Order: sequence, then structure tokens, then C-alpha cells
Amino acid sequence: MQLSRRDFVKTGALLSVAASAHSSAQPESSPAGKPNMLLIHGDQHRFDCLGAYGNPDIRTPHLDALAEEGMRFENSFCPYPVCTPSRYSLLSGRYVHEHRGSNNHCTLAPDIATFPRLLRDAGYKTRSVGKMHFTPTYLDVGFEEMCLAEQDGPGRWDDDYHRALMREGLVDFNDLEDQRDEYRTRARQEYGDAFGALPSNLPEAWHTTTWIGDRAAEALEGWTGGGNLLMAGFVKPHHPFDPPKLWQDAYDPDKLTLLPGWTETCFEHDLNLHRGYFPHEKLTESALRRIMAYYYATIEQIDAQVGRMVAILKRKGLYDTTMILYTSDHGEYMGFHHMLLKGNHMYDPLAKVPLLIKYPANAQNIAEGKRRGVSTALVSNLDVGPTLLCRAGIAPADSMHGHDLASDHPDREYAFCEMGRGGQAMARSNRHKLILSQNEDHALFYDLEKDPLEMKNLVGDPACRDTVEHFRRAIETWRPFESMPGPFLDENAPVIDRPNVPPRDLSHRPGIIAYYEKRWEEERSWSTV
Repeated sequence: MQLSRRDFVKTGALLSVAASAHSSAQPESSPAGKPNMLLIHGDQHRFDCLGAYGNPDIRTPHLDALAEEGMRFENSFCPYPVCTPSRYSLLSGRYVHEHRGSNNHCTLAPDIATFPRLLRDAGYKTRSVGKMHFTPTYLDVGFEEMCLAEQDGPGRWDDDYHRALMREGLVDFNDLEDQRDEYRTRARQEYGDAFGALPSNLPEAWHTTTWIGDRAAEALEGWTGGGNLLMAGFVKPHHPFDPPKLWQDAYDPDKLTLLPGWTETCFEHDLNLHRGYFPHEKLTESALRRIMAYYYATIEQIDAQVGRMVAILKRKGLYDTTMILYTSDHGEYMGFHHMLLKGNHMYDPLAKVPLLIKYPANAQNIAEGKRRGVSTALVSNLDVGPTLLCRAGIAPADSMHGHDLASDHPDREYAFCEMGRGGQAMARSNRHKLILSQNEDHALFYDLEKDPLEMKNLVGDPACRDTVEHFRRAIETWRPFESMPGPFLDENAPVIDRPNVPPRDLSHRPGIIAYYEKRWEEERSWSTV
């Protein structure tokens, strides 16, 4: 019998019972049994689209419970608001201009230290499931086992998920037309009209969120004792906004509160940088409301999977000894300045990410004020690796710039972020933000205390001249524009040695590509009802 969405969520709730400087803090002594670590990673999750961050409409009880039991970070930033570069920085604790993984088809060099590799070397069992977005697809960054569900790029022709869909005779049509250019040029009219907000054609069990949740649950069921790391990377809430049928009516678009920063028209300086993956100028309030409803549904669906994971840990008696962390690779405009998705200026809804950390109950040397509560300090996803390593009693690599967020460390003066489009670099303090571009005429400066929605550019204001220059010098010290290296790509970099990894000669790809093309042609007129 198929549960209604309401019963599904209710059942999940019952199951769960409810850079700057390297940190000077010393790691804890390795506790007996070693703590377990569960890193849950969303994609394109705007920071204020969680109940714990004050959103009045979205239902995220399981993530909210983690926030209540742990630390919620109000000012957490990604280092680069694009999928692969941000993920490589999270793994390595290094900025993108250092590790050179600056686009979605690039490689993290094998000699760069990562927290999974350091944990593996210390005896941890390391595993990842879901979206990783590496090149090559099964790149060895320290995970002993990888069960992947990719989205864009050649990874979808290599991963476990799309091979499984092919065996079942299924195709993720929504994702195919949204993510692959050769299909996007042939997309349905309703796809463009809806800005990609259409229900998934897949059954619930084969939607990426449930499929990834199933693999995460399977991995957690295999945990015994301590010394386990699982990174569960969800594809959602990244576009296309396509919840499965069970979730498509979870939110009434007309009853949603528009997120802060919506404007009736676009700013010219934003359109001059990029006009949008979907044309920003064509976005209407009614279209945005529908998009928000589906976006929220995909987040609530992830939250239900988080509830499953927590329930397993509690049933196995491992919850108290497991460190659980939730974050995202970058945010999403979702109407901010009349824009959608990403790829424009590094405003807070794009550069900020949610960060929740539930520490192990027996973790040593963590003051109560660092264990639970709300932090307004400027933090970064570069801090994730050092924070995890220190809980395992492992010293972070010298190359890692992040802090151990559970230790006493000096607050950052700036959070830095960078992006290839326009050669942008951002420095943000608690009060001000400067966004520089290679074209100096495009600089943006905001007083976030007076203008939190970044509406009024003060870069030419004489009263701000000294402050702007101070920020400019900080960016130049952090990352000089004239010395930016190009992206690093090595298609032959080492991959993990597991039976599910396809052959290095890529002889499998023609068959799976042909399958998807054939199915596309057979069902170009499929119904989304």
C-alpha cells in the first residue's frame, strides 16, 4: 500500500523520535572506538529555506531537531558558488584558486590532502553515496567505497544510479532535458514556461532523493562500533525543481511567503553579468511561487531522508556517538533581485549556506557554548574538514585553511568567496561586503547593517572610500587577480578500486548514451500528469 505524503512524513517523524588562518587548537585525543561521522550535503540549498533558520512555511522537522541539539551557524559561506569547485574546497580545506578545481569538469589533484583520505589513513571506514561531481567520476579523494548518483556532465554516463535506471527501463527525463545541452535544446515547451518546475516522471523509489536515501540507509545499517564516515550527497534541491508525485502538492504556491529580496524587476548590473539559465526578465511572481512550492517539496523530501538516517542511528545505539553535519555547496537566488538559480553576483542567498553540526555526546574538549546554540561568527565550508578531523583526534593537514569550529579560535575578519564568471572575488565582514570583478567598473559594495538585501551599491560613495579600499586590499592579499591559475584536469587521475567502477577505457559509455537517446525519442511526448 502506498502512503500519502502526509503519512510518509508522519511515519518518518515517529521513526526519528522526534580562511583564513589554520586553527591553532589541538585535536582531541582519539576516543575509544572513534566517533562516527555523517556528513549530509545538499545542492543549491538557500540558507533561509529551513525551519531552523526562521522560514515560516517550509517543514523540515528532522534538520530542525539537529539544529536544536547542536550548533546552527548564521553566517556560513561557501568558497565558490559552483558545484564541483565548492565540493573540492570542502574536501581539501583549500580555496579554489589554490586547488585549481575551478569548473564542473576538473580534477582535485591526487597530492592534495583531503579529510576523507586522512580519516581513511587513520583507520576509518570511509564511504560516499549520491552526488559527488568529480572528474574522473570515481576519483579517489579518500572514500573506500562510492555509490554515485550524478547529474550534469559525463558522470551521469558512469554512475550507479543511471546504470540502475537503464536496467529498469527508466529515464530521468526532467533532469536530462535540464542538464544536458543536447537535450535542453529539444526540451518541452512547458519545461521552459515553468522554469524547470515540473513533477518528476519517475516513481518515488527511483527519484534521486529516495534512491540516495536508500543507499545511505543501507550504509548506516552496516555500521558497527565507531570509526565510520559516510558522506551522503543529495542532488536536490538543485534544479530542475521536480519532486515526485507523492510530494508535488506538498505546498500551496499562493500561501507561500516570498523570500526576502524579491524585486519586481531585474537590476541592470545583474543582467549585464548574466541574463540567466532561464531568462531572469521573464520570471513572474506566479511562476516563482510555483517554483518555490516545488523547491520546498524537494527540501522536505531530503528532510524525510535525514529522519530515516537518524532513526537508524538511534535504533542501533549509535546516535549519541555520531557527529552529524548538514550543509550545501552553494545557495540559490530563488527570486532575490528577480533572479533564479545561480551564476550571477555573489549576493548572500547564493554565497551563504546552511550549516548545522550535532556533535557526539562524548566528544571531549568542547565547551557547552560550542556544542549547542547559535553562532554568528563568519565561517566557511573550509572549516568542515578540520572540524571533523579534530573530533577523530587527527591533526588537519597544514594545507587546510579552516578552523575547528568546536575550538576557541579568533573570528574571521572576512569570509572570502570567488567565482569564474566576471572573475569575481568577494570579501564579506559582519557589516560590509565588497564584490570585485576583473572589470573594475563593476565593483559592488554594500552596508549590510543598513541594507541587508544588497539593494544600494555604495562603491562610489565618498563616505565609504576608505572602507572600500580596506576591503580591496584584503582581497588582493588573499587572491591577487593577476596570478589566477587555470583549471586542473586529469581524466586519468587515480580512481577507487571497486567492482562498481566502470572501465577506464570508457567502453561502457556508448551503450548507455544510446539507451537514453532511444528512450528520449520513444517518449518525447510523455505526460507529466
